[in-house]
Amino acid sequence: MRSYYTAQQIRDAEAPLLASLPDGVLMRRAAFGLATAIIRELGTVNGRIVCAVVGSGDNGGDALWAATLLKRRGAGAYAVLLNPDKAHPKALAAFRAAGGRVVETVPAATDLVIDGVVGISGSGALRPNAAEVFAAVEQAGIPVVAVDLPSGLDVHTGAAEGAHVDAALTVTFGGLKPVHALGRCGRVELIDIGLDLPPSDILGFDAADVAARWPVPGRADDKYSQGVTGVMAGSSTYPGAAILCTGAAVAAHSGMVRYAGTAAGEVVSHWPEVIATPSHATAGRVQAWAVGPGLGTDEAGASALCFALESDLPVIVDADGLTILSAHPELVADRAAPTVLTPHAGEFARLAGSPPGDDRIADTRKLADRLGVTVLLKGNVTVIAEPGSGPVYLNVAGNSWAATAGSGDVLTGVIGALLAGGVPPGEAAAAAAFVHSRSAEAAACDPGPAPVPTSSSQILAHLRTALGSIL
Repeated sequence: MRSYYTAQQIRDAEAPLLASLPDGVLMRRAAFGLATAIIRELGTVNGRIVCAVVGSGDNGGDALWAATLLKRRGAGAYAVLLNPDKAHPKALAAFRAAGGRVVETVPAATDLVIDGVVGISGSGALRPNAAEVFAAVEQAGIPVVAVDLPSGLDVHTGAAEGAHVDAALTVTFGGLKPVHALGRCGRVELIDIGLDLPPSDILGFDAADVAARWPVPGRADDKYSQGVTGVMAGSSTYPGAAILCTGAAVAAHSGMVRYAGTAAGEVVSHWPEVIATPSHATAGRVQAWAVGPGLGTDEAGASALCFALESDLPVIVDADGLTILSAHPELVADRAAPTVLTPHAGEFARLAGSPPGDDRIADTRKLADRLGVTVLLKGNVTVIAEPGSGPVYLNVAGNSWAATAGSGDVLTGVIGALLAGGVPPGEAAAAAAFVHSRSAEAAACDPGPAPVPTSSSQILAHLRTALGSIL
């Protein structure tokens, strides 16, 4: 499980170490980890040229110490001091003593730039002198390794208010921060510097977390005990939504999937194992409902949504179901059973009254609290919030292959299957988002190692491949 910490939590954890260790030890510990990561990035050090762009804080000290260590390993080392009078004095003295050179601009032959401008206490865009330096670096195509976070990004939201550093690699210390999931940080490496951090309420699943929660049939299980997923999706206008959503519930592995809707014929022609009926009134017993994709927003669609939400079963609502719900939020008021909503930005705006802003975590939490439901805000980084004091889960896709029509229908079916299998709503949404992004990546890479555009049908077809790599 990945944990993400606020800047204050990191500072609080650093305080006892700074008080107990000799002066400068913690900084040099961080700098050694930074230098080691840079060596891996460069491949070979001897004869390579690095340049640290140095601000006035401790991140500038980290950058200078790392450049010093690289100089001692045979690299050419330079430093651009944005505030010469405020550069970390001991780090700067060590850098000069090792033969490092202070320059006005980044040398043209530089192989790698170290961004040591601001750290987790910084805010706002790059100042003009720093922006000018990094604009030249970007134009020259020199890769950047950021210290703790790319300067100019907000540590809590990952947002950029203006000029900022575009890093190929970010090396951070002690614990991850929300920016490392939400911001454009490139690859992220975490260096352990010995911090004793508290439990976090912002989390991210790894494959092992998904595997630990995914329902797998035991020796005594039958098709009913594994969870029966009910699907109300699709219509004569959008039968594909029913096919994708129902197929995903089958692939995610429900013991049984029941489909109720007007696309019953099309669903059974694709998935003959599905029990299909044209009406929810005759659907039979299920353990959870997946409602909304392609359902329509007419009276029939509203009736189906009301039927599911008036039950005492877990319900996942998406697409047209969310449109109906945005006009009738009272349908989920005081609902005791788990409810999961999966809006994209436009649907979120209809539900919340405004689109999600820069602070996607806070906005998702507010909507979850207001409606008393679990909210999954779709995006390249999926944000999942539970009402009350529950955790927030972040799923970093790392790509946008899932941004294609019908992809959300697949996600809905997977979440429905997990809810039917008894997985708690926040964990079901987080595990489903993880597998869904893995499936999209597998689909994009199916023809070969170089990814190509894919489709929701292919994402569905690769669900079992993704699950196999995890389970």
